[in-house]
Amino acid sequence: MKRKLLHTPEGVRDIYNRECARKLILQENLHHLLKKYGYHAIETPTFEFFDIFSKEIGTTPSKDLYKFFDREGNTLVLRPDITPSIARCAAKYYGDEEFPVRLCYMGNTFINNNSYQGRLKESTQLGAELIGDNTVAADAEVLALVVNSLKAAGLREFQIGVGHVDFFRGLKEAANLEEDTEQELIELISNKNFFGVEELLDSLHLSKELNELFSMLGSLCISEEMLKRAKTLSAGYPVILHALGRLEELADMLKCYKVEKYISIELGMLSSYHYYTGIIFAGYTFGSGEPIVKGGRYDRLLNYFGKDAPSIGFAVVIDQLLAALSRQKIKIPVNGNGTLVVYGEGKQKEAIQEAEALRGQGTSVSLVLWEKEKTQEEYQLYAKRMHMADIRFIR
Repeated sequence: MKRKLLHTPEGVRDIYNRECARKLILQENLHHLLKKYGYHAIETPTFEFFDIFSKEIGTTPSKDLYKFFDREGNTLVLRPDITPSIARCAAKYYGDEEFPVRLCYMGNTFINNNSYQGRLKESTQLGAELIGDNTVAADAEVLALVVNSLKAAGLREFQIGVGHVDFFRGLKEAANLEEDTEQELIELISNKNFFGVEELLDSLHLSKELNELFSMLGSLCISEEMLKRAKTLSAGYPVILHALGRLEELADMLKCYKVEKYISIELGMLSSYHYYTGIIFAGYTFGSGEPIVKGGRYDRLLNYFGKDAPSIGFAVVIDQLLAALSRQKIKIPVNGNGTLVVYGEGKQKEAIQEAEALRGQGTSVSLVLWEKEKTQEEYQLYAKRMHMADIRFIR
């Protein structure tokens, strides 16, 4: 029974020692960058009322939520996503603000994934939300911040795929797709089965223009020429044309931030979050099969909480980012200048005085009483295990 108590439930894990130190340093570095861009920290509760993440708002399926009840019988959930919580806070505390609000956050999210997926059920997210700005300039700022966040973490090779929800929405409306066909198409696109997409589209007997536009869903990087061609083909479809125009303007503005080489236009990008209304994006790098960052524009989400404010944001998945950094052998420097002070009987006051003097100079110090049966070598090995670079004996 005691051995069983040492284990964590499936899908969660302990983070300790150097790994925990690296995680804290990474989070501190990223938070410092967000502050440089004018984003102000906010904390929201780990659990909220069920309605904050309901089907109408469109985040996580109810079966994947950790649900429980309070004393009054209200249904509560551990947050699966922090953006709706930020939207609630913005509507509550900045309801009358007419100018943009920049907020950043860090916290854990909880999703009850199927165990065979091998995913953590608790993960740490660090992100930012730009509320009250519907311009392409806001889209560009957020994407530039995403790129610079990943660079600040130490990554050099990564790519941010950017799409627009209205490209697919406009296509399905123009093709008058039935719900079953739409779901089949979404599944094929999500699985990157573009041969299946082509076969399905052939059976629909669409116009030449729509067929060519649908074929662009399989392109992982749309060039400027392809984007212009897509705009020509969508002349008769205003929803599609608007999405393409927004992406074209965004690509041009990203050049001002000098981050365009990290951005690729992917018209086939989809998201399971129903609250997205404009651009959506996800970032990938070597050593991680899951996105290390994801986000998008959600211009109607705050309406659920009583504030009409277009918004855009992103979240860095810290656990995935750390895994990628480790697999790419990118080190996060951890301060190892700690000192172990080992003192003998009757030398406690001297040891405390020396430790306090060292701490005043910025050194971390651990005090330990010398046990007579222990050797000096054993204390040296102990200091090494605790990642302390120096050891002092007061006897």
